[in-house]
Amino acid sequence: MAEKHLTDGTTALAAQPRVIKIEAAEKPRNAQLRVAAYTRVSSDSDDQLNSFAAQNRYYAELISGKAEWRMVDIYADEGITGTSTAKREDFQRMMADCRRGIIDQILVKSISRFARNTKDCLEAVRELKELGVNVRFEREGIDTANVSSELITAIYAAFAQKESESISGNMRWSYQRRMEAGTFLPSSMAYGYKLVGRKIEIDADAALVVCRIFQWYLNGVNRIAIAKMLNEEGISSGQRKKWHSASVRYILTNEKYTGDSLWQKTYTSDTLPATRHKNTGEHEQYYAVGTHPPIIPRKTFDQVQTLMQKRSVGQAVTHGRLCVRMRCSCGSRIRAKQVNSRWYWCCCRHDEKGDCAIKPVPERRRMKPSAASTISSSIRASPFWSR
Repeated sequence: MAEKHLTDGTTALAAQPRVIKIEAAEKPRNAQLRVAAYTRVSSDSDDQLNSFAAQNRYYAELISGKAEWRMVDIYADEGITGTSTAKREDFQRMMADCRRGIIDQILVKSISRFARNTKDCLEAVRELKELGVNVRFEREGIDTANVSSELITAIYAAFAQKESESISGNMRWSYQRRMEAGTFLPSSMAYGYKLVGRKIEIDADAALVVCRIFQWYLNGVNRIAIAKMLNEEGISSGQRKKWHSASVRYILTNEKYTGDSLWQKTYTSDTLPATRHKNTGEHEQYYAVGTHPPIIPRKTFDQVQTLMQKRSVGQAVTHGRLCVRMRCSCGSRIRAKQVNSRWYWCCCRHDEKGDCAIKPVPERRRMKPSAASTISSSIRASPFWSR
């Protein structure tokens, strides 16, 4: 009887939970669309900079003039290539703000301004779509809010990429013609030189450092010791903050200090994203004599090359094969170096930075180039040997 009473009408209704509706503080129809714009020019020429300023002004007026829109920011990359999004700081900042959820829509003049790389373009558009951010490409009339727009975007992005590859090809052709004529000027100068107008001139302070490096090496100081001496003196190495063995070697082997130029030591890939590679015979090279004033006499330069070759005789064959099999206990690479006609095995971290406790291990007997497979007992017993 009690069980039947619990299922009667009034009792059953009384057991239902009470729901209270809380009205929204702000109606969705009153919310403004948070809009941003992205602009880019690929060079710093006057025409491009005027276009850059015009784009920024246009979008500032367009967004501010719509009551239903609220401007977030105008993201602008000046003098930056569109072939890769990684190098564009404001593009990356825009993507970070989208991930933070502060942008609803992005306005762009054209797909080529957004990206000239099909892969980067589609990856960015897809990520933005997942974040709820749509992109409007004004020239092409594409809004990524429409599902069918992705295919059209891919087609236009492919056209933009092809156009960029064609422009790059034309530029490479132009560079090669100037190399053949001996009138080519690189975009950056070797340490010790500066570009004044269209003329290469010597930077007196840096040139003095170059002379000291060559003289130290001829006096028997190795590259690591030279780098350490320069760092201790607080001398800047140009773009790099510190000197390293590799940067000293670059100077010691650079023909530009004799007044000559070897062009196209590296080359850029034909496909995007463009990557640089060492030219080991894939493309032509051009050697031009007397393109600028020398810092080092040819005789001194040749003496350094001979000395470097002499120091490395037998090492590349014998020691090189062993170094690839060894690592220090700190994880760093092992290299062989010669001090006072005696060979030592040393940890690169200990030799260059001094933050590894493992000291150089002397080689107990001389290893001939033909004995590359022979391992001295000192190496087997050292902390470097990796079985």
